[in-house]
Amino acid sequence: MTTITQLEYLLALDKEQHFGKAARECNVSQPSLSAQIRKLEEELDVVIFDRSKKPILTTDAGREIIKQAKIVLHEHRKLKTIANEKTIEPNGDFELAVIPTLASYVIPLFIGHFSDSYPNVNLVINEYKTEDIIKLLINDEIDAGLLVTPLEDDRLIERHLFYEPLFCYLHGDHPLAGKRLISAADLDTEELWLLSEGHCFRNQMLNVCSSERINNALPTIRFESGNLDTLIKLVKANYGFTLLPQLAVDELPEEEMKDHIKRFKKPVPTREVSLVYSRSFMKENIINALETSILLHLPKQIKSLKKQQIDVVSI
Repeated sequence: MTTITQLEYLLALDKEQHFGKAARECNVSQPSLSAQIRKLEEELDVVIFDRSKKPILTTDAGREIIKQAKIVLHEHRKLKTIANEKTIEPNGDFELAVIPTLASYVIPLFIGHFSDSYPNVNLVINEYKTEDIIKLLINDEIDAGLLVTPLEDDRLIERHLFYEPLFCYLHGDHPLAGKRLISAADLDTEELWLLSEGHCFRNQMLNVCSSERINNALPTIRFESGNLDTLIKLVKANYGFTLLPQLAVDELPEEEMKDHIKRFKKPVPTREVSLVYSRSFMKENIINALETSILLHLPKQIKSLKKQQIDVVSI
């Protein structure tokens, strides 16, 4: 009879395409995993993996079995989740993925409170780009994502948390430094320092500046970073500008804000931040706990932001 353990081994091997790596992921010996996979193939009377290939390949019949195995494991996990939902306190394992431009600013705000308040939740947090988080959610490999929205994906539920205004970080000698407020029309995209491809905040930068093509402030240099702190240093040491979200600006020294930060005229370009999860999601009590912890520790200026004062930038 097929077991849940066999199905877990099956998905691990399909993912890794290597017996040794799959065994390590499942925390078992390679011979044990191999034996269970072979036993499953015999029970189903089908070859799931072509072992003659390096790396091994999932057969056509195997792919159909993998697809069904994912459904079975998802439904099996629901049993425990439903039981946990009936408990008073949230408990169990929970995997949260966060985009890099939120992780370093949002996670420190609430993680201590969450750990103290919900000691029975085993929370695992990893950083991924938006595209990767969406895939992980759809494939039921993580429980939720902390993302910039709207994603406009019917397979996902977006629970709005807060709006985060954007600011312009200018070189000290930039012509716009003398202005009290600026508009998107003031920005010259040939002076824009960008995040690298795959970051949703990069797309928002370009959307604010109404541009698809850019050149960096140094004409012979093309550099795109995965880190907002690097962009800040590039602007300060060279020339041009970049865009920063509110929580990144809040961490700057007061003197640096005075010399380099410019606010936008209303409606202020803003990003929307949400907890996102699959429509088949069941761990509602942990999502509620995360939402409570995050909202409780947001800065006052973000909590009080009114939608009519902003312009949510698409991604």
